[in-house]
Amino acid sequence: MNNFYRRAALCGLLILCMLLSAIPNLLPSTVASHLPSWYIHSTLSLGLDLQGGSHLLLQADGQAMQLQAHQGLADEVADVLQQSGITFRWVGAPEDLRLVFNKEAQLLEAKQQLQPLFRDAATGIRRVELLQDGHQLSLQITQDWQNHLMSEAIERSLEVVRRRLDETGLVEPSITRQGRESILVQMPGVADPAEVRALLGTTAKMTFHWLADAADASVLTAIHWDATGEQRYRIETAVALEGQHIRDARLGFDPETGAAVVHFTLDTEGARLFADMTRANMGRALAIVLDDTVITAPVIQGVISGGSGEISGSFTPREAGDLALLLRAGALPVPLQVIEERSVGPDLGSDAISMGVTTGMIGAALVLAFMLAVYGSWGAIACVALIVNLGLILGVLSLLRATLTLPGIAGIILTLGMAVDANILINERIREEARKGYSAAMALKEGFSRAWSTILDSNLTTLIAISLLFFFGSGPVKGFAVTIGIGLLTSLFTSITLTRLLMEWRIRGKARQPLKIAGVQWLDRLSQTVPDLMRARRLGLALSLALSLASVALFVQPGMHYGIDFTGGTLVDVRAEGMSTESLRHQLAEQGLVQASIQESGEAGQYLVRLPLAEQQQAVATAQVEQLKQAVLAAQPEADFPRTELVGPRVSGDFSDMTLLAILIAGGGMLGYLWWRFESHFALAATLTIALDLTKTIGFFVLTGVEFNLTAVAALLALIGYSVNDKVVVFDRIRENLRLTPDKPMLQLLNESIGSTLTRTVFTSVTTLLALLPMGIAGGSAVSSFALPMLFGVVVGTASSIFIASPLLYLLAQRRIRQGLPQLRPTAEALRCELEVMP
Repeated sequence: MNNFYRRAALCGLLILCMLLSAIPNLLPSTVASHLPSWYIHSTLSLGLDLQGGSHLLLQADGQAMQLQAHQGLADEVADVLQQSGITFRWVGAPEDLRLVFNKEAQLLEAKQQLQPLFRDAATGIRRVELLQDGHQLSLQITQDWQNHLMSEAIERSLEVVRRRLDETGLVEPSITRQGRESILVQMPGVADPAEVRALLGTTAKMTFHWLADAADASVLTAIHWDATGEQRYRIETAVALEGQHIRDARLGFDPETGAAVVHFTLDTEGARLFADMTRANMGRALAIVLDDTVITAPVIQGVISGGSGEISGSFTPREAGDLALLLRAGALPVPLQVIEERSVGPDLGSDAISMGVTTGMIGAALVLAFMLAVYGSWGAIACVALIVNLGLILGVLSLLRATLTLPGIAGIILTLGMAVDANILINERIREEARKGYSAAMALKEGFSRAWSTILDSNLTTLIAISLLFFFGSGPVKGFAVTIGIGLLTSLFTSITLTRLLMEWRIRGKARQPLKIAGVQWLDRLSQTVPDLMRARRLGLALSLALSLASVALFVQPGMHYGIDFTGGTLVDVRAEGMSTESLRHQLAEQGLVQASIQESGEAGQYLVRLPLAEQQQAVATAQVEQLKQAVLAAQPEADFPRTELVGPRVSGDFSDMTLLAILIAGGGMLGYLWWRFESHFALAATLTIALDLTKTIGFFVLTGVEFNLTAVAALLALIGYSVNDKVVVFDRIRENLRLTPDKPMLQLLNESIGSTLTRTVFTSVTTLLALLPMGIAGGSAVSSFALPMLFGVVVGTASSIFIASPLLYLLAQRRIRQGLPQLRPTAEALRCELEVMP
């Protein structure tokens, strides 16, 4: 008994700590303000889809970076060879660094002089590979050096982006690196990121150039735009002064004309260089160039020695203020392109929270009611464990300072259904042991002991599938994976600690008495009479294969309804009361948006408008969105656009590749785990069954027209985990019976194993369906790509666990018998017995 109280104290302390960390999320701000800051610091934050806001995915221009690298290397090579007095000439395109020498001796000397350039002294990375062809040298920048330059460019860009957003006064923008060459910017509360997009998409590389004389050979042509139109300037290639010397820049106004100007201040070195260059070039025009565009080109009338100057032009006050901000924040090392943009209005976010909380509470209530109805007071123990498990999930997420998204809420709801699985397994195992005549204490001990390996295997196989969402997913999908993963671990903890403690407390004083746990009588009778389910194995396999082949045919033609996550393009949620579909289509056609696809969504006047990617389009088409909004507002000034999503071709292509890779790795990972834990034919039977389940789910997507997007990918991987969870429970019982009665006919053994786990299979499926059903009915389009396939997949996965997995295992088992192989590898106990009987 002392051991019981000690375990209860440790378990209670740990649960109390997790629940205390979850409490600040539920307290009103008036109460939280009186608590210590260290206590309320670690709380959940709401994702943009719940609180409203925008996110931009910016990708560095790799081609521009490579061109800069080639130009820099060419300048270094030219300087070294000119200082050494070696004559050479460039041939080929600017990005093709090839040098031709007149003499062999000059080529050899050049190779020796250029040797220090081949490897970077600071990092040790080899920069250049040198190839010789006759009197010609070819310089190629190595891939390692390009990766290093890209990494440096992204790190410097992160800082520039952060400074620019800080200047705008945005509240706590999140700026993180994503992948090798992308930056993710999340901005809570920003419903229209057009201004921020323009701010971050501007490189803001400022340089000063002297206008070229007619005799100058090395010149560039730059463009200046003003009220009169386009003007072209011939400027010297050489940079007279770099913009990096600008220390400060502020909006100002010309005292004579009142026009907006930018006052800038140079650092000490810049002031000295500026004074020297103006002293030596009085009477010449100095062009101020921003991103290859001439802003102004004033004539220097005297020496400018104060280290400050003025940039004037046809600026509005807003334009001059933005230019000053860009100069203060500094230039981006490489151009950044917006390849993905998503925005959600605050009203849509609050609706999502209300929907998630409501459907979650209804689902949880249904699950709790089911457990109480089936198991009575023993079901109440499972309900307590379920409620504590929910608190533990919130506590762990709070400690991690995780971001809760709509898919995350869906993950919590799904976890509530799946978490009951362990309690059902334990209850059913204890009931089996009790029917053997064991006392309450012995039935409890044996039930937990026999259920443990099944619970561990089923949870680990599910974690394999879910973990791939974390590694391959992004944003909300990754949040879904974290939520499910934490939920599986906390349910594992509560089932083997809290549930056991509560059950031991329940039988206190009755340990030697018989134990009775309520159940469903007709299911119990069905399990005990051992139905001959394997008799229908051929029909089941044939029907399953036919449905899967039909699903594959549907996948080919007409195909799935892909979301913009995979096709790329633009999706705008339009709410315009009183506007019909035809009038909306007419308004868009007048703006040239004839390719727009319009779909009614929800109530009257709510539409989803899709615009496809244009040919050769690399970045998102923000101009199309503005066209669309202007067209709608012209007909309906009170129209609203609560959600906008823009996905470029690079992002959609990556999503397609990652989805296929994630599914393949999930299948391979579970195949390997089951091979290790069971045997090869068990693993192969489970994998083939899951493949059949997945194909049918894809057919469901085609027939119902449910959009296949990133949320649908999360559903598929969750289904893989759920389906294999079901198979593991059945296979674990088959393995147990094979060890107990290895000589029993295989068909009879499979029938008995399926029958003994039938109650658990049905109950787990029912609880999962009850948890997901409210979300599937009332969740709306936001979660339909997750909830509806999951509901279908749970039914298909349950049926395949009973009628498909075991028949496949039977066929593979018969093949092993013909090969003379055992059905299971020997256990440690069996090996020890064999060694003892050996002479």
